[in-house]
Amino acid sequence: MPSFLDRPNRPRLAYERRDGRGPTIVFLPGYASDMTGAKALALDVWAARAGRAMLRLDYTGCGASEGAFAEGTLAMWRDDMLEALDRLTDGPLILVGSSMGGWLMLLAALARPERVAALVGIAAAPDFTDWGYDDDMRAIMVEDGLYLRQTDYADEPLVTMLDFWRSGQANLLLDGEIGVDVPVRLLHGLEDRDVPPSIAFRLGRALRSGDVQTILVKGGDHRLSRPEDLKLLTATVASLLEDS
Repeated sequence: MPSFLDRPNRPRLAYERRDGRGPTIVFLPGYASDMTGAKALALDVWAARAGRAMLRLDYTGCGASEGAFAEGTLAMWRDDMLEALDRLTDGPLILVGSSMGGWLMLLAALARPERVAALVGIAAAPDFTDWGYDDDMRAIMVEDGLYLRQTDYADEPLVTMLDFWRSGQANLLLDGEIGVDVPVRLLHGLEDRDVPPSIAFRLGRALRSGDVQTILVKGGDHRLSRPEDLKLLTATVASLLEDS
């Protein structure tokens, strides 16, 4: 059973924390995902074997956390993450962000530059409210208050609420310099149909850091959850921990 971060007058956040040597690995799930996904669990198993500290969490309305998913916004989930980092961890951090979690890890690195030691993006999707929606989609969202799209990962359509979209548009990063100076590793599948590999290149160019590596995975899709993908993920995190 997960633990819960109590917050007066706000939904409790579910989390799993593992003690060990730092820097603490923090896994940030993607949109409509949670801390029990294959990548999060594989990294947690590796952290246990290596004696490394790790934190996994669910944003408001996601996974085991309280609250309504439909009321969530990028800014709300950013604040959830920052509160969890401030209250549940100490010392330096290595943030691992999957898809939307890759956007959140960048926002965290900008908000807590003194604590973030390195970043690992897995199909990182900063600014997806911008490049991921065409004019017709935006028009539907404005008229209906939401947009539904079919997804390969669930039987039910994936919903994007207008408030979430607006929050994303207020936190765009790719059109300017992203003031992050720590090592960054970007893992991206060449067969990703949700986040084009070109986004990884845009992100790499936008980051101020001189230590950015983009690793393209032949045959990898958006999830990057095959055994070989998970092995690459843990090896990437291990290498950054050795250097920190």
